[in-house]
Amino acid sequence: MSDRPPLPEALSAAGHDSVDSTEAWRELTAQIGREVAGPLSSALERVIQLTTTGRIDRPGLRLLRAEIERARRIGIVSQQLARFTSKRLRQSHERLNLASTLQAALAYRQREIASRGIHVKQSTRAIEVLVDPALLFSLLNAMLDWAIESARSTVDLRVDLKTWPVHGRISCSFTHAGADDTAPDGAPVAALDSLNWHLVTQIARVMGLELGREDDPTRAKLVLVFPRTVNDELEGMSAVELDHGDGSSLNSKPLAGSQVLVVAARREVRVQVRNAIANMGLVVDFVGSVEEAVDFCRDGLPHAIIFEAALRGERLDQLAEDLRAELPGFSFLEIVEEGNAFEISGFNGMSHARVGRDGLAHSLPSALVFELSKSF
Repeated sequence: MSDRPPLPEALSAAGHDSVDSTEAWRELTAQIGREVAGPLSSALERVIQLTTTGRIDRPGLRLLRAEIERARRIGIVSQQLARFTSKRLRQSHERLNLASTLQAALAYRQREIASRGIHVKQSTRAIEVLVDPALLFSLLNAMLDWAIESARSTVDLRVDLKTWPVHGRISCSFTHAGADDTAPDGAPVAALDSLNWHLVTQIARVMGLELGREDDPTRAKLVLVFPRTVNDELEGMSAVELDHGDGSSLNSKPLAGSQVLVVAARREVRVQVRNAIANMGLVVDFVGSVEEAVDFCRDGLPHAIIFEAALRGERLDQLAEDLRAELPGFSFLEIVEEGNAFEISGFNGMSHARVGRDGLAHSLPSALVFELSKSF
């Protein structure tokens, strides 16, 4: 395993006034600047060409959007790093199946993974661990981000048991590409020590997991070990340690980093939604029509879709049917024109949750937490 200390661990271990801490922050800040500058420089070149010629073709527009999206993702990862480094998070430990949680995370990323030309191979066992559900979901997504951005073709994922001591374990290995290579979608392949790698190490540290990584010139392997593995033969586990997920744990699940697509034709509705969920740490995208929403979902799925009721019709119902065939618990939230109530999905046979526009400011955040908590 790699014996170099992960950068975020150095940030957490060192005192705020120490030389080590200052140097670690300097290194991290420089890396953020480098990773943001790359895609933004390419995007700027395309914008200059557009202003000069007045034209941009569809492939060029697609690449421009991808470059801006990469820069935005780097900004979001940077915010997550700051959050996990500077705050003491309250964790609600629940009994979760590692294999099924990993498969749920993969289901949301299936289209994105396919668009990158990546094939995922799985070998999993039904192993239960005690962890905070939201932190585990964030960790698995960060691990997938790191693997997808660096892998050449195939990512191997394994869930098994470390025999002694008996601990659950997730392994992720892949053949990595050279720094000057590009992925099938034209995106540059990231270095192994990317910001996503630093995010993996920081979340693992917060969760108290063992983390190791082996690199060679062509292949990389990450191993996560879960010390709090459920073993029916073990005794002495207290009720405080084992939380089966009562109502209080719902309120403690952060949605930071989750992606939400808002489908709204009217600017005033978009502004209301943006203001209502501004402090939730979500990745929010806006489109003005159902057709744009269909196009958006072709290459990757958000975790939820919010839409204004005026746009509901046969095309949106078909999109919902298609997405739920792929992800049965996919969340749709409908903004109705009047009222301030929140009606959960499934109530009175409704397939979508509903939030009244008059109550968006206080009802929409709670509605998102409730609906997404059912599918995470």
